[in-house]
Amino acid sequence: MSKAEERRLGSGLNSISMNCQEIMESKETTEDKETRREQQDNMKNNLMEQTKIPQVRAIVERQDPSSKEVDDLTIRRFLRARDLDIGKASSMLFRYLKWRREFVPNGSVSLLETPNEVAQNKMFLQGSDKKGRPITVILGARHVQSKGGLEEFKLLSLLVRLGFVVYGFDKICSRMPPGQEKFVVIGDLEGWGYANSDIHGYLAGLSILQEYYPERLAKVLLVHAPYIFMAVWKIVYPFIDKNTRKKVKCVHSSRIPLTKN
Repeated sequence: MSKAEERRLGSGLNSISMNCQEIMESKETTEDKETRREQQDNMKNNLMEQTKIPQVRAIVERQDPSSKEVDDLTIRRFLRARDLDIGKASSMLFRYLKWRREFVPNGSVSLLETPNEVAQNKMFLQGSDKKGRPITVILGARHVQSKGGLEEFKLLSLLVRLGFVVYGFDKICSRMPPGQEKFVVIGDLEGWGYANSDIHGYLAGLSILQEYYPERLAKVLLVHAPYIFMAVWKIVYPFIDKNTRKKVKCVHSSRIPLTKN
């Protein structure tokens, strides 16, 4: 990519980011109501959470001594993801720790492990919204899954793509300021077609988000979504839990300028 193209892309991403923030701000009344409800729920649940966090920690530590390194905020997110049910939250946290050891044995995913995904230049960190939540922009038309007939190759390709997903989640979480636990995703689908469709990848990435990064997602804004995307969306939608569904919004293209790819 030339420097001129990089500048045009950067300008386009900034424009999308700013327009999406304006759209969120234009619904300030709704946002404020949601924020107030969230704050009220947090106040009511806070005392209960504080009593349950040590209980979850004790249960998980008996099964996995390494969980001593897990902080209270992480345990709280797992509790919230399971409606403060101690048993369910403990099981979910235990599965997360086991998955993390097996899938990310070195503690983090290196970009050297996902060279093809990096070369596609499809994901960018793009500042923060008015609430201080980091924003990541994903260019759907740049995602191309590897082709091949061998099942082993397909499985390896999927694992590499998921490694890039984990890298992205970890990266954006590391950019969160103190006191912030959630991020915003802008999915730009301008130019997206069936060649970019990756249902197995979408479902696997969605599973990672819901099972291993609970209470991290604040909102997903889908922009420039073509009509054919809805066919794939109908397949993926049933696998999205009800709480995550509420966070996904489609923004009409008339409110967003086209991206200069």
